[in-house]
This record gives sequence, C-alpha cells and structure tokens, in this order.
Amino acid sequence: MADSTLKAELTEAMKAAMKAREKERLAAIRLILAEFKRIEVDERIEVDDARGLAVLDKMVKQRRDSIKQFTDAGRLELAAKEQAEIEVIQTFLPQPLSEAEIDALIDAAIADSGADSIKAMGQVMAIVKPQIQGRADVGQVSQRVKARLQ
Repeated sequence: MADSTLKAELTEAMKAAMKAREKERLAAIRLILAEFKRIEVDERIEVDDARGLAVLDKMVKQRRDSIKQFTDAGRLELAAKEQAEIEVIQTFLPQPLSEAEIDALIDAAIADSGADSIKAMGQVMAIVKPQIQGRADVGQVSQRVKARLQ
C-alpha cells in the first residue's frame, strides 16, 4: 500500500530539515513519524491521512497539557520546548476553522440528525467530529454542541 500524502509530506519535511540542519524541527518531525510507526506496528495497519490528522491533533493536545503543567511548576524552558513542537506539528494540520465555520457545521449536523435534546448529542458529534478533525478542538466543539442542545 502506498504512503499517505501526510506521511510523504512528513518524510519530505524531515529530509529538508536534515539538509537545513534545523535540529528542533527535525526532532519534532521524527517524533510524529515515530508515533505513526508505533501505531502501524501495534495495530498492524497503515496510517492514512484521517488517522494521521487524529494523531497530530492528539499530539498537540498532549503538548498543551504538558505546557500547562510545566508552567505551573515553573519549568519555562520545558514549556518553551513543548510550544516549539506544537508549532512544528501545526504546520502539518489543515487551517483551523473559524468560529462561524464551526457554528455552521454544528447547525448542519443538528439539522441532519434531527437532534432536539441533549440525548442526541452523540449523533451530532458523530457527524461533526470527522469534519473538524485537526481543524478545531473537539472538546470545545463538544461543549458548544451541548450548549445548543440544552
């Protein structure tokens, strides 16, 4: 099976970072590729673009959590390292959605599912989640859906 376009893009970026001697960027890209490889070995699957975006999204979220913990502990140099990794990871994610675009997706999902109460939140999120993957914080979108359905 052929490499996904995201994996190919990451591999090319890794080669470019090596040639340009960009140590921090290279390290972050290698972390991403290592995570893809771990998933492929553990789950015996090929990481496609959709799964790759989910992995990148998760990596950004993990680093944001780490930044908060490092900042609270006064370890600003470690928080800065995590922030630098986030910036590299985000270069491989699609453009973030605007608030208006997110609201439009939520409205469309509510209309499509016929949701009229909080009980239908799962149906709405099932429609919205694939559309926002890597482009918006799923937790925040979930809170907005919940607020609309109450």
